[in-house]
Amino acid sequence: MKKIVMTLAFALSLTFANAQTEKSSPNYNKWSVELGGGFTKPQRPLSAGYSTDTPSPWVGEIGVRYMLNNKFGLKLDYGYNSFKNGKGSIGFDSKYQRLDLQGVANLGRIMNFETWTNTFGLLGHAGFGVGTLTSNNFKGKDWTGNFIAGVTGQIKLSDRIALTGDFSSILNASQDHTFDGVYVENRGFSGLIFNGTIGLQVYLGKNQKHADWVVISQENDLSALENKIAELQNKVNNTPPTKEVIVEKAVINPAVTDKDIVRDMINDKYYSVYFDFNKSTPIENSTAAIDVVLTYLRKNPSAAIDIIGYADQVGKSEYNEKLSNARANNIKTIFEKAGIASSRLNVVAAGADTSIQKESEEARRLARRVTFKVK
Repeated sequence: MKKIVMTLAFALSLTFANAQTEKSSPNYNKWSVELGGGFTKPQRPLSAGYSTDTPSPWVGEIGVRYMLNNKFGLKLDYGYNSFKNGKGSIGFDSKYQRLDLQGVANLGRIMNFETWTNTFGLLGHAGFGVGTLTSNNFKGKDWTGNFIAGVTGQIKLSDRIALTGDFSSILNASQDHTFDGVYVENRGFSGLIFNGTIGLQVYLGKNQKHADWVVISQENDLSALENKIAELQNKVNNTPPTKEVIVEKAVINPAVTDKDIVRDMINDKYYSVYFDFNKSTPIENSTAAIDVVLTYLRKNPSAAIDIIGYADQVGKSEYNEKLSNARANNIKTIFEKAGIASSRLNVVAAGADTSIQKESEEARRLARRVTFKVK
């Protein structure tokens, strides 16, 4: 009894400790280089008799982006706008250049695009910077401050490249000249520019995926999980036996046996294996639960178990059934590699767990699991 209790305590303590920590180095790329070009439209200020085509060429942009995680990041970008007279306008030739530091939000991950696509993404960005306006109608440079905001649609072409379409608005402060170069005494938020560009994002780094397309902040390798199981099992096997104390003139009839305790805890779902969203590989925090069930199967060679896979209610029922089956089969594979005969392991694909609320993200985490039933 003492050995079983010690094993359970050891497993539970590991589960708690692992739940409080995350991997220090996520296995996804964070850097990208971004290029774009397209059309622009200076909305205001323009002097009477001056105008541009709608839209008018051209604008070019280049930037470097760093993602802090798979949802938020920063980017530094440079933009160059050319403003020229359109049809029916007095002639002018102006140039606007800017440098901005922006915050980036991966709206595709925030809004769970992965539930319906792995190809399309959406980024939001906003920030501040400085700019200069030059023109053939005045000498020198008109320095401005600016606020920029926009959205970027993404089409994933490969793990290294994404095609983008961006729409941004730029609001200038302290702009002393109209975009056509005629002086105006207006130092408020007078300048407004709309830009529309098409471009490419090139992802940099040694990992396979970029943060833009990673659903979770940590992904786990199956072989690493199996190595962790082997390490834990070795620790349990090397635990020195405890000395038994014989009490004379007393007969104690325990209500249940050691086997009953562990079996009942397994069947009551005290030991469940959990998964990240849309993944069939167990999270590392589930190692202790797997080890307890594995230890029980080794100590009880006549026992067999049902390995029951579940998914949350996000997505179609057919896909959730397939995902729950893949999760249960991965656990079966771990047990088989640990020496448990496949004839003792029965996979059950339970599909989506409808007993857990779909609306709560925290609750959905509990639904993405594998449970066990000792037979």
